[in-house]
Amino acid sequence: LKPVEKVAAEPLTTVSTVRALSNGRVLVNDINGRRLVSFDADLATFTVVADTTSATANAYASRIAGLVPWKGDSSLFVDPQTLSVLVIDPLGQVARVMSVPRADDAMALIGGPNGTPGVDAQGRLVYRGQPSMRSMMSAFQPRGEGASVTTPQVPDSMPILRLTLATRKLDTVTFIRTPKVNLSISRDDNGRVSVNTKINPMQMVDDWAVMPDGRVAVIRGREYKVEFYGDGSTPEATTKLAFAWRQMTDSLKQAFLDSTKAFMEKQREAQLARMKAGGNPMMAMPEGGGPGGGGPMVVMRFDGGGPPGGGGDGPRPNPNVQNVQLPPINFVEPSELPDYAPPFNAGSAKADFEGNLWIRTSNVVEGGSVYDVVNGKGELVDRVQMPPGRVIAGFGPGGAVYMGVRDGAVAKLEKAHRP
Repeated sequence: LKPVEKVAAEPLTTVSTVRALSNGRVLVNDINGRRLVSFDADLATFTVVADTTSATANAYASRIAGLVPWKGDSSLFVDPQTLSVLVIDPLGQVARVMSVPRADDAMALIGGPNGTPGVDAQGRLVYRGQPSMRSMMSAFQPRGEGASVTTPQVPDSMPILRLTLATRKLDTVTFIRTPKVNLSISRDDNGRVSVNTKINPMQMVDDWAVMPDGRVAVIRGREYKVEFYGDGSTPEATTKLAFAWRQMTDSLKQAFLDSTKAFMEKQREAQLARMKAGGNPMMAMPEGGGPGGGGPMVVMRFDGGGPPGGGGDGPRPNPNVQNVQLPPINFVEPSELPDYAPPFNAGSAKADFEGNLWIRTSNVVEGGSVYDVVNGKGELVDRVQMPPGRVIAGFGPGGAVYMGVRDGAVAKLEKAHRP
């Protein structure tokens, strides 16, 4: 990647999603900071579109919210808690408010490891489906004396959906392989329900992205190939992409699990400390996952200090979490990890303005992630190494690349250009 040319003057908590507009302005979703910020082309000045204070007329969700590219230079800001959507115009102003098209799919519009939603050539909203929360939560509500608690079955594949807003008609593009969740639920004699999960941080999954021309690109992890879907559900198949597959010996598998567990425990303890001090009660692992690329995003949520939607008095200690004890982190056995490291993780694919697909691979060189760049024909045309500690949060016109990087307790937004 070419040298960093601009750094945003305003520090952020996280750089989750960047939406670059043709007029040079940049929208940034700061999930942990619970702010939607609009920067000018030089990243020198900014305005707050939504946050948790009374300074703006638009409240950021008390939970996570999503920034979705929409038609032209407009964007959607999705609040799953209130089931509302702010329509942001090219100047970074709220043009209107509408309801979430399908309440059950509100969380699917957040992005992250689920893939970044977008719009196709016909104006349909494209996003990844979600497991039915109603059927899963029913397992936690046993009724009647002696009723047993059942373990919900989390599917290991999900559909990529296209939604016509005017008619609410759904169209399934294809299905993709998603991370498998290992859950076990038990109930003791006193009726207390225990939920245990085993984490597999290295899984062979698929990924997807919406291209600038509206096609849906699906990357198959097992074969490492790209399929492009147009208006129908029949893919334009491509050949396999070249990749340096890394064999995982038993000792490497164990080392990977040990380092990932240490990383996650450190993150959890730091977040718990922030929560007890009245900080933002949400933690998300960085986009790169954990050591070596990691697994799917891990999010934990507790009731934090202050009312939902924010307050102007600043953080304060929260008595509800002072005595919280985090449960142990349980991993699968090393034998359950694949014999070859997957080429990428969930949420690794993004499309640039020039019609190329960027895939953050599991390969790391000198501390920097390596991205495979695939053109609209499915051909591997470039490999780009990032500076250490950076992940791509979005793209802009003319080959611009926007990155997030951690700098102590804050995150910074950087801009560079591709080679």
